[in-house]
Amino acid sequence: MRPFSLPRRLRRFATETDGYITVEAMIVLPALLMIFAAAWVYFDVFHQQSINQKANYAIGDMVSRETDPIDDTYVDNAFRLLGLLTRTDVNLDEAPEAYPADLRITVVSHDADNDSYEVMWSAARGDFPELTTADLTGYRTRLPEMQDNGQTVLVETSDAYKPLFRVGLDAFEIKTYSFTHPRYAPQVLWAD
Repeated sequence: MRPFSLPRRLRRFATETDGYITVEAMIVLPALLMIFAAAWVYFDVFHQQSINQKANYAIGDMVSRETDPIDDTYVDNAFRLLGLLTRTDVNLDEAPEAYPADLRITVVSHDADNDSYEVMWSAARGDFPELTTADLTGYRTRLPEMQDNGQTVLVETSDAYKPLFRVGLDAFEIKTYSFTHPRYAPQVLWAD
C-alpha cells in the first residue's frame, strides 16, 4: 500500500477525465437557475426604482414650468403620464380596491418670519390623500431651505412592485419624492 501523497492525488484529480456530466448538471443547474433568478429580480427592482424616480422628476419639472394655473385635467394627465413612463396601469385594481400607482403634487410655501411651511394647494390621484399644512410636520426635515414666501413643487409617487420570481423578496411599494422650485413664474397656481 502506498502512503498518502496530496500532490500525487491532486495531479491525478487534475488529469482525471471520467465523470457523469448528466449527474453533475442535474446537481448544479438548479443552483445556477436560482442565482440567475435572484440576480434578475434584484436588478429589476433597482431598474424600476430608477424609472420611477425619473418619472417623478419629469412630472415635477413639467409642473414647475407651468405659467398658467393647473387644474384637475392637468393632474389627471400627469397621472396618466406617470403610468406611461413607469409602465404601470393607473386604473383602479378591483381585487384589493386599490390603485397600483399613486401621485401627489403639492405646492408648499415658506414663511421665514415664523419658520413655517404652508400647503398652497395639493392634488392627488390614486390612493394618496391630498397633503395638508398639518401633514407638513412630518416633512419638515425633507423640505429644502427656501426664501421668505418662496414656493416649491413637491411631487410624490408610489408604485406597487411585484417580483417575477420568489427569491426572498415580497411585493412592496416603490416610493419616490422630489421637490422643484418654480421655473418661469414665482408661483404655481391652482385653477379654482
